Amino acid sequence: MKNKLVDLNDHLFTQLERLNEEGISEEDLNKEIKRGKVIASIAKEIINNGVLVLGVAKASAEGYLHGIRKPAMLQDGKTHEV
Repeated sequence: MKNKLVDLNDHLFTQLERLNEEGISEEDLNKEIKRGKVIASIAKEIINNGVLVLGVAKASAEGYLHGIRKPAMLQDGKTHEV
């Protein structure tokens, strides 16, 4: 699975459309509210992860990580120092 932030954006807007659907029953609305809360929670974690990756990349570009190994998720498959 190769999702991108643009996919996350699409999912969030799709959920917003479901919540705004006219004529939705109270039961279905409650289901969508629960689903929306879960989606929002996961989205927040994905965004936080992106902020972390951006921070590491910025620190690396500014030379603050000299001699410190990047976390495995940020490496290009090779073990190397920044």
